[in-house]
Amino acid sequence: MATPTGGYAVFAQCPVKTAKVNGCIYSPTTSGYIKIAKTEVPIVNKQILQGGLLRPEEEFVKHMAPALNGETLTKTAQKVPGGLAGLVECDKIKEFLLRISCELLFENGLTGVNAVTELAAPASSVVLNTAYEQLGVGTALTLPVKVKLENPLFGSECYIGSNKEPITLNLTTGATSGGPTGKPGTQSTKEGGGILVISGISLVSNTFTAPKATGCGLLGVLDGLIDEKLGLPSSKNTAVLNGSVEIANSELVEESEG
Repeated sequence: MATPTGGYAVFAQCPVKTAKVNGCIYSPTTSGYIKIAKTEVPIVNKQILQGGLLRPEEEFVKHMAPALNGETLTKTAQKVPGGLAGLVECDKIKEFLLRISCELLFENGLTGVNAVTELAAPASSVVLNTAYEQLGVGTALTLPVKVKLENPLFGSECYIGSNKEPITLNLTTGATSGGPTGKPGTQSTKEGGGILVISGISLVSNTFTAPKATGCGLLGVLDGLIDEKLGLPSSKNTAVLNGSVEIANSELVEESEG
């Protein structure tokens, strides 16, 4: 398959041939943090929001179309400070085999825990409001997510949030009540004006809720311990996503394909 070239190469996952797609977006988050209840996870590994932008039915409001590779939001692991020790106390696990497994993990040094923020709804549920983004008011980006906790003790389905009960981030580039303040960023262009670049953008929210953990450990036996340790469910949560945004017309992206 032909792929975009030059400055348009970042839009390689944009579904330019999909009906109603008239734009492409590439937005890496390079720093910031997500704090759920008592635990703050810093963003140190770049996570990318990418895909197409559907022709707007309302001015300035753009819904996304899924990335060609299926990763509209890349599944990027971030280390949880404190690791397993910060989330689980082995001596509080009642199930014998699980308690022994926990102790063995500590003895073998397998105590690291990763948090992976994943999209928890179809790409069309991701909504960008370009006017609010630049004005620093209202919701600039709506992002429904779930957070996977990764450690051998937790199994493969340990999540905070789910497709049925997502963590909905209503992010702003403006101020939050009693929390962080975002930044609209600085606009520029490249490729002769064909690509809009917004650098130094900061999207923030402190109004989202986080439900109880599910699927952690064998038959979810660790759910309650994680809930107790983190303080779940919680309405006292904060997200700060710092990075940049690139947007281009899908026809220009397609024309660049080599």
